[in-house]
Amino acid sequence: MKNAPIAVAADPTDAADFDVTVEALDRAQRARLIRRTRTGLGLSQAEFASRFCVPVGTLRDWEQARVTAPDFAVAYVRVIAQYPEMVAKAVG
Repeated sequence: MKNAPIAVAADPTDAADFDVTVEALDRAQRARLIRRTRTGLGLSQAEFASRFCVPVGTLRDWEQARVTAPDFAVAYVRVIAQYPEMVAKAVG
């Protein structure tokens, strides 16, 4: 990804800083949405995964931005954020 578009350039005064690509920024924003939704509901990763039928390993990968959550997962999490009880009942 040497020629990937840079979304946030590294701080030249910080030797440990690095450029952030558009793809990495998108992955991080998706991870934050998922993590904030889960923590906003007061659920552990295991509880969220069980309640909403998401493999806990997949949830962990998404939240830690190791894997980019696909569009359908982001949409699902947005619905969960708005209607957690309804979704839990529908998938339960």
